[in-house]
Amino acid sequence: MAESTNQKTQTAGNAGGRPGDARTFRLRSSRGGNAPGGRSGGGDRGRAGGRGGRRDQRGSDIPEQSDYEEKSLEIARVTRVTAGGKRMRFRALGIVGNRKGRVGYGIAKGLDVAAATSKAFTQGRKSLITVPFVHDTIPHEVRAKYGSAMVLLKPAPRGTGVKAGGAVRQVLQIAGVPNVTAKMLGASNKVNNVRATIAALSSFRVTQKAPETDRTNDRAEA
Repeated sequence: MAESTNQKTQTAGNAGGRPGDARTFRLRSSRGGNAPGGRSGGGDRGRAGGRGGRRDQRGSDIPEQSDYEEKSLEIARVTRVTAGGKRMRFRALGIVGNRKGRVGYGIAKGLDVAAATSKAFTQGRKSLITVPFVHDTIPHEVRAKYGSAMVLLKPAPRGTGVKAGGAVRQVLQIAGVPNVTAKMLGASNKVNNVRATIAALSSFRVTQKAPETDRTNDRAEA
């Protein structure tokens, strides 16, 4: 037995040096550390080019949250009746703006309040509009209707501020309109009034007037 053990030791030493080299190589190759397509190689590739980089690049056109102010206007609990019973969810109405002429709104549902609010703010950042200002107020009078809600916006002189109420006031303030007078002429539903206000703010048409010519000088030259 001693002679056979010595022969095995010599054989292993001739193959790679120490007796445990052959066994160590077999264990490493079985784990896939040095073999092509092993687990460790695939894991390294996943870490180097994982999904984290792609997720950071997605939605790059959406403004950053720090540049815009978010405000939740309404949280409602909605119920849907299905064959298995009642399914309760939450609906959130949120507005987003930078107080410099950019504003948007979003309506979303979720299983909890936090999820619904986050989705609403994301929709608001995706649907931003630009509100033009002329002499620190809106360009002209405008009226918009959505459903049974109707909103009337009028220009106001400097120093007036935002003269409005309800959800209309919240939208005008977060949009950054310096001076404006607003009225809700229809229903007081927050969702419809927000939609009507956004429709009114996005309907402004600002055109540049052509410079007026001096007709007296033209006639004199003629």
